[in-house]
Amino acid sequence: MGKIYVIGIGPGDEKMMTRAANEALASCDVIAGYRAYTDLVRDRYPDKEYFENGMRGEIERCEKCVELAKAGKTVALICSGDSGVYGMASPLLEIAEREAFSDVKIIPGVTAALSGAAELGAPLAHDFCVISLSDLLTPWELIEKRLRLSAEADLCIALYNPSSHKRADYLKRACEILMETLPADRVCGFVRNIGREGCEKHVCTLSKLAQSEVDMTTTVFVGNSQTKIKGGRLITPRGYDI
Repeated sequence: MGKIYVIGIGPGDEKMMTRAANEALASCDVIAGYRAYTDLVRDRYPDKEYFENGMRGEIERCEKCVELAKAGKTVALICSGDSGVYGMASPLLEIAEREAFSDVKIIPGVTAALSGAAELGAPLAHDFCVISLSDLLTPWELIEKRLRLSAEADLCIALYNPSSHKRADYLKRACEILMETLPADRVCGFVRNIGREGCEKHVCTLSKLAQSEVDMTTTVFVGNSQTKIKGGRLITPRGYDI
């Protein structure tokens, strides 16, 4: 029997990948993942065997990892960001359990909420939540409920998957839902291509955010009632008397 590592590789820059992730990748026989992610590590590990497929191939990918590990291979299943935050750790563990395979190790990585927040300053320094606007696996009605409740709770919010070709207006819809509770001038920001070439960061208000053009490489941040802009950076106070 082999072994499976489920690895969060962070935003893509090697400097933002953990030592544990690099060590696991160096020790494996096979690297499996979505093609966009395997492309980020291929130059660093050119001698590895690769298994890659496209979007919506997640279950096939997990099944292949278990198959390879049962054949004696050490397999690295990679995800961008963190392996457990909208990553492959959950489906892989479920499929491994189904196939009676237990030698799985989860390697965490830097998720976009954290790496994007660092680009903007400190917008998540107090209680926060992370919500994906993709309704591919979650009904939009449930996403709406989570948006409303997070606004009522005065949480800082990180929004993943804010827009795509088929969901061009989803961020605008989300902002309109938030503005049922939050003021239009609530401090916000967004970062595109975090940790990669062409990284862009923007600070704006909630009403301006609703009009902004974003894509699937963008992570959006909505501050709480205490979040402010200082020196062009977003800061959510911890509560210290400063």
